[in-house]
Amino acid sequence: SYSFCVLDASTGKIIKEYNSELALIPASTMKIVTTSAALGILGKDYTYKTNFYTFSKTDSVSGQNLNHLLIKGSGDPSFGSSYFYNSDSSFLNPIIQKLKVKGIKKINGSIIADASNFDNSIPSTWIWGDIGNYFGAGANGLSYHDNKFSLFYNSGNLNTTAELENISPTYFSKKITLQSNVIASGTEDDAFVFGDPNGYSRMVKGTIPPNKKHYEVEAEMPEPALYFINQLQTELKRNNLVNNETKLILNDIPNTYQSKTEQLVYTHTSSKLEKIVYYTNIKSNNHYAESLLKTIGATKSGKQGTTANGITAAENYWKDRGIDVSGLHMADGSGLSRANTITTKIQTSILSKIYRDSLMYPAFNASLPIAGKNGSMTNLCKGTFAEGNMRAKTGYINRARGYCGYVKTKSGKELAFSVLFNNYDCSPKEMKLKIEKLLVALVDL
Repeated sequence: SYSFCVLDASTGKIIKEYNSELALIPASTMKIVTTSAALGILGKDYTYKTNFYTFSKTDSVSGQNLNHLLIKGSGDPSFGSSYFYNSDSSFLNPIIQKLKVKGIKKINGSIIADASNFDNSIPSTWIWGDIGNYFGAGANGLSYHDNKFSLFYNSGNLNTTAELENISPTYFSKKITLQSNVIASGTEDDAFVFGDPNGYSRMVKGTIPPNKKHYEVEAEMPEPALYFINQLQTELKRNNLVNNETKLILNDIPNTYQSKTEQLVYTHTSSKLEKIVYYTNIKSNNHYAESLLKTIGATKSGKQGTTANGITAAENYWKDRGIDVSGLHMADGSGLSRANTITTKIQTSILSKIYRDSLMYPAFNASLPIAGKNGSMTNLCKGTFAEGNMRAKTGYINRARGYCGYVKTKSGKELAFSVLFNNYDCSPKEMKLKIEKLLVALVDL
């Protein structure tokens, strides 16, 4: 099944179409719906704010007055992210320094992570083969380190079993129970991690290339909020700001720990939304996309961020802007679920609306990979007029591939386009080459 739709971006007039009202699986091209709705609802200058509070409370058993540190997550996907920070210390140091400036002598009670801004569950239609891997990391009310950790392997000769060298960070090497059956074969990372998203038992199966040293396989991180306060505790110890008895507590609604002495001591402010959207689309980051979806859900509903209220917010946003959303069935914000469907007409109609929105378009357009230049479009359309003149979000999951974005034609027109292909019986590489011919032909319209 395949479909394409091409519009004049400035007028919304259809130039070419085939099966444009056929609902198909969009894979990661679904991210254009989520990221554009986030820009429209929140604004490109929106920032996430993660607040740090101290409060004191008398312990009912010992009678001792204890000082506690409470971190309230805001759902910020960029919190401690490798896209923005080089190390734990560069991220944590401003927090430590602010506590010192505020005169905090010692945290001798608990360090509490409140991640209740989101429901912290993954979409129900994600498959078992995805959710243990880095690309299956969902949104969390207090995310950290892109919600992923790494397994490093040494592989030998063809068809031999690869040896697990180590798990990083070392925090997880002490907590994770791992079963591994990774074979040296092929030329790519085809090792898959299986396990409950919030559990510490993992199974790794598949293949990695032969004769590799320190070969990285990335996995989804369980309980990122707990990992964050562990790292924070380590830095606080180095600065003599915690006792050895200080407890780490992961509690969604820690009201029982709060008192009238609560004091805001630090607010971590994220980069602006337009930069977060940039990494969502250019890197096709599922964790970022799901976080944006739950953020707009929480913003519009005034309740906890969930996949369901995020979907409602995104669909209503575009419906209110005149898009006929018949054929749009969102199961998540990233496109990882095969339960998603959309039509190419809806995608191009949204792209045309964005093009005519002077506030949204610059930030959204900057987030799209450029043909022949960067992101997932790096190797497409090279040596053709489309190189450098096409910006598109790509999407690929098993037997579903798509591209949607903008292209400048040889005559100077700006077109919005979407192409979706489902259930093809050739190889993914062959399908990509076939679609590339179609993309190159768009410049002649």
